[in-house]
Amino acid sequence: MPPAPTRSPSDPAPGSAEALTPGPRAGPAGGPAESLLHRGATQAVAGARRLAQAWAPASPARWRPGRRDAAALGPPMRRHARALMRALRRPLVAGNQVDLLIDGPATHAAMFEAIAGARERIDLESYIVEADGPGAELAERLRAKCREGVQVNLLFDGFGSIATRSAYFDALRADGVRVCEFNPLRHWRRLLSRAVHLRDHRKLLVVDGRVAFLGGINISGVYASGPSEALPLHARGGDAPPWRDTHVRIAGPLVAQLQALFVAHWNRHAECALAPPPSRAPAPLGHHHAAVASCEAGRGRNPFYRALLRAIDVAQSRVYLTTAYFVPTRRLLRALAAAARRGVDVRLVLPSLSDAWAPLHAGRSHYGRLLQAGVRVFERQGVLLHAKTAVIDGVWATVGSANLDWRSMVHNAEANAIVLDARFGAALEAVFRDDLAASREIGLADWRQRGWLRRMKEGLARRFEFLL
Repeated sequence: MPPAPTRSPSDPAPGSAEALTPGPRAGPAGGPAESLLHRGATQAVAGARRLAQAWAPASPARWRPGRRDAAALGPPMRRHARALMRALRRPLVAGNQVDLLIDGPATHAAMFEAIAGARERIDLESYIVEADGPGAELAERLRAKCREGVQVNLLFDGFGSIATRSAYFDALRADGVRVCEFNPLRHWRRLLSRAVHLRDHRKLLVVDGRVAFLGGINISGVYASGPSEALPLHARGGDAPPWRDTHVRIAGPLVAQLQALFVAHWNRHAECALAPPPSRAPAPLGHHHAAVASCEAGRGRNPFYRALLRAIDVAQSRVYLTTAYFVPTRRLLRALAAAARRGVDVRLVLPSLSDAWAPLHAGRSHYGRLLQAGVRVFERQGVLLHAKTAVIDGVWATVGSANLDWRSMVHNAEANAIVLDARFGAALEAVFRDDLAASREIGLADWRQRGWLRRMKEGLARRFEFLL
């Protein structure tokens, strides 16, 4: 799709009264010469614009809902498309194929398959990179690609990967992998500064600029088994529960934005800058309209948070949210409660156990307000829930790294893919229903009868929720 023509501030907006008004006509004083000059100038400008567009470089296919689109898409899609583009302040990208990947084994297998097929460049960004399990296989595959002449770039978070031996990254560097550590925490001064709160929480892989992976799954051995292998807690003999997570594979024009996101982040934090990959005309590979919602660590503005709030505000039928860490802002609480009060089916699938006790109990301290408003709250059983997804009205769907907590909204660097598509929305709703079937609903009466120890933990954790 050719790029939309640019418009200077002095040009009338398409469809405005100024644009629809005919040009100046010759009056008694002007005569026909003024009219001819005006028409000639208008034609010359129009011709110059057509020529500039013909020689303009190819840009990703972008989508704006026109009249024909509006008739075909129906009211929910139109409503959410307008809200999303307003929140992100840019149009959506058309022609993508977005596929769901459920849990670690399937996701790591798909990522390793893409890495095996790399011919030019691999860009990998992960909050946690462990030396064992999938991390060991990853290292072997990255080394092999370096020997083939493929450029390999690895960006990891200093806090998230603090338990990984430095020898692991040194060996990768020795074999040609470019490694960048986000916010290293080796000096005690950093541990006492605000920098300790700034983390790169993204999980992003881009291969050859043609395929990308994005979601909540780290390079970690905790994903060795999926929920299909989950057993009741009493039947596992104290073993750690399997982790339940969601990722996506993306092919199409949106991949270019994800690679640009990686390069920009790398160049802010690495000693050696990366050159942007050669620009290619993006080929549409699917039917999904999508966008990237990302934020930098410590930035006050979060496009994903803004987009999610607007989607909840315009929701008319259902809001289904799944998150690993639920420590909501007041604005998010108000949006969820208001949606439930106006008759929207609002459901939250939250963890019943966590790898961090404080976010779990801080989130539970907000159950009362939500339940009173009509929001239904479910806690996933038998697994450690780590997914970060949402489906709204069956057409607005997101998968990414951002949780519904202060840390993701304020402190972390995050990245989410947002897809506007009824079929993708239906697929993600099916995953949500599977989680719902394995969850226990929290009723208002049960919540009010919880013990004093839980109340004490909730009160303590809530005092520090801005930092969680």
